Amino acid sequence: MNATLLDRLRTELDDRRVTTGLRRDLVVSGAQGPTLGVDGETLASFASNDYLGLAGDPEVLDSARRALRDQGLGVAAGRVLCGTRAIHSELEAGIAELVGAEDAVLHNSCFDANLGVFDALLGPDDAVLSDALNHASLVDGIRLTRARRRVFAHADLDELERRLDECADARHRLIVTDGVFSMDGDVAALPQLCELARHYDAALMVDDSHATGVLGATGAGTAEHFGLEGRIDVLTGTLGKALGGGAGGFVAGPRAVVETLRQVSRPYIFTNAMAPPLAVAALTAIRVARRRPELRERLASSTAWLRGALRDLGYEVLPGEHPIIPVMLRGGTLARDVAAALRRDGVLAFALSYPVVPQGEERIRVQVSAAHTAGQLELAAAAFGRARAVLAHP
Repeated sequence: MNATLLDRLRTELDDRRVTTGLRRDLVVSGAQGPTLGVDGETLASFASNDYLGLAGDPEVLDSARRALRDQGLGVAAGRVLCGTRAIHSELEAGIAELVGAEDAVLHNSCFDANLGVFDALLGPDDAVLSDALNHASLVDGIRLTRARRRVFAHADLDELERRLDECADARHRLIVTDGVFSMDGDVAALPQLCELARHYDAALMVDDSHATGVLGATGAGTAEHFGLEGRIDVLTGTLGKALGGGAGGFVAGPRAVVETLRQVSRPYIFTNAMAPPLAVAALTAIRVARRRPELRERLASSTAWLRGALRDLGYEVLPGEHPIIPVMLRGGTLARDVAAALRRDGVLAFALSYPVVPQGEERIRVQVSAAHTAGQLELAAAAFGRARAVLAHP
């Protein structure tokens, strides 16, 4: 190995170890669900994106087992070769029906979908206007396009309008936003964004990864939540959160958008197709989610209860209604100390600090699932209460 490269990497790792610390992946055991095994203990998990509790749903798991038996583990080929199976087309049709789009195209993850969409649809004569807190996959996808790039402060519609004016000479202007922002749990101001897009003849793209299956009467996402079905030009999302927690992502929208991606999107063309058992499980999860609105009702009720309990304990909880609940513990190692105390009390929730969030915005991100029992919610609230007392949090 090249000694100069190794020396530089070792030096940078040493610097990172001192400044922000080195991350270590948490190794868990057991099936995904409201509890997980960690170091021989069973903890109540408030750390995953399994919002509807479908990752452990018997119907979803049984469908995957049957597909594994009948179709095998994978396809060993891309979609444009011999990798396309009937289930891929069925799942794309199911996604399009769920989100109310003309068509949808599958990717192996939403990260892949977001990497492939911008360069496929835009060129150097176009402009992209991106919210400052958009997901890293959107940021990286935008970096790959030859279009002009403009960033506006988070949810700052006045600045967005100024950026739209600056790019008035662009052939196409594309406004890009998360539907739900993963660090703060806030929902994009979609009505105002739709109005700005209409006024400036711009297109609107939404990454609905944390909203698909969760928001809206049928789980269609942010647009349904606001009664704006059909107003989003490009919608991306994941199958790895509320819809079974497996893997896979998608782009949905008008047929011309989707067909263009099938022809030229590099993450679609140059990689293996999604494994059939995962595709079958995701389609089953979509059907279960639509058939059982009580899952979303239970999720909303549990989220409201835990938000209220944490506020009553004196914690600063960012406002919202999404099952992402940011508990702000600003400054130093306080968030990490509270997370460690929670774990000692049988609750798993992660502390987020710089560079994941800005310095001074440290927090614990609590994530609620419809699978959580009342007892597990009460356990989490009690653990936060004891952590506050132990740490003498003001």
